[in-house]
Amino acid sequence: MVGAEVDGKGPGGRRIRGLDAEERRARRREDLLDAALELFSAQGYQDTSIEQICKQAYVGTKSFYEVFTGKEDLYLALLDRIVVDVTGRLTAALDAVRDDEDGTEAARRLIRHFADAFVDDVRVARVTFGEGRAVTPLAEVHRRTNRRWAASFVETVWQRLGLPVGPHTHVVAMGLIGGLFDIIADWLLDGDTARPDDRAALQAGLDRFYTVISAGLAAS
Repeated sequence: MVGAEVDGKGPGGRRIRGLDAEERRARRREDLLDAALELFSAQGYQDTSIEQICKQAYVGTKSFYEVFTGKEDLYLALLDRIVVDVTGRLTAALDAVRDDEDGTEAARRLIRHFADAFVDDVRVARVTFGEGRAVTPLAEVHRRTNRRWAASFVETVWQRLGLPVGPHTHVVAMGLIGGLFDIIADWLLDGDTARPDDRAALQAGLDRFYTVISAGLAAS
């Protein structure tokens, strides 16, 4: 093969450009996810074809089906990658909270990190919120499962910060997650991630919303 470095070493058989078969498959997967992020955010899920994604990723259609079963499978994997990234950011921010820090203020800062995880790259926000609703029934189940997980994460954060929790905490946490998603989705209609004033307005709105939620948490 011209331009390729091929040898027979390693459990994956031959190596091309220093990568074995599994490494090449993982690279193709990430390239397809990157292409899906770009295209879904620009033109929506329904108006994006597998052929367009493959062209954007420089991956053949046959290779696509070696990684994903179809466009829906790719979309769900993209949502999962976003969740993993957001979770990593929030976990790192939570680990940085000092033991003597005020819990309410620390929670507000975590919400800012949550918003930044989406609006730092507007494509992530558009894919997560821009569709308005899940694009397929399976995707809707997937999103609902992710929201329940996010609510459980919030409960863990509240316990870690020493904030009041009770029998209705999970319901309050679900309301918080749903509200945060809707506030960010609404902001996307007019907000510009490149404008500091727009970003500040989003953060102020999230702060006000959390103030109400935390009051309800204490009351419950």
